[in-house]
Amino acid sequence: MSLVLPVFDPRLAAVVPDDAPSMAPVHPLCMSPSGLRRAFASPPAWTPEVRQEPAWTDRVPTPAAVLIPLVQRETVCVLLTLRSARLSSHAGQIALPGGRVDPQDTDAVAAALREAQEEVGLPPDRVEVLGTLPNYRTGSAFDITPVVALVRPDWAVQPNDGEVDEVFEVPLSFLMNPAHHRRHWRLANGQRREWYAMPYQDGGQERFIWGVTAGLLRNFYRMLAAASHQHIDSL
Repeated sequence: MSLVLPVFDPRLAAVVPDDAPSMAPVHPLCMSPSGLRRAFASPPAWTPEVRQEPAWTDRVPTPAAVLIPLVQRETVCVLLTLRSARLSSHAGQIALPGGRVDPQDTDAVAAALREAQEEVGLPPDRVEVLGTLPNYRTGSAFDITPVVALVRPDWAVQPNDGEVDEVFEVPLSFLMNPAHHRRHWRLANGQRREWYAMPYQDGGQERFIWGVTAGLLRNFYRMLAAASHQHIDSL
């Protein structure tokens, strides 16, 4: 049996007071291509902050994968999509390229690469997979493997009109600064639900990154923050 959640504006949800000690941004050297390669080649000890959302359904979890595409510009950027307003679920939300793992996919990495090619036209030969982050279980029973990869910028974005309304980029340094993270909460079907949001001002519009996408990026922050400490301690 699935529970029906009412439509709501996540921007208007209550904000959880920040009672945690101040956390530092990721060290710039850890956000360079060489620093990112080093972080995955010699992973630091760290613990994911967000691993599972309160379940909205009792169905068996479905394996899924998303790509965290790190575009190698002068400043490394994360490529994100605005899901089509015509989709039946999560319409108009900001997302990472990804979807369920299909039978023909050899693993989660293959699924993430396939989905990125289908959604935004990203050729696999422009991608350097660095590794994966711990799985994340959504309330709708998707077991997501986040695949982190460096992406060459020399390709033309081709959004899938049926799935993606826009493709845009956000500097990794913005997303890896906890000063730009905040937590929201609300009651849904008698359960308190909390999620992260990372609102980004993109020219004249706000990109409201929240929910699963923000949770995955928050875990990525935790991993790179641990790598920052490891790097500083080795100096």
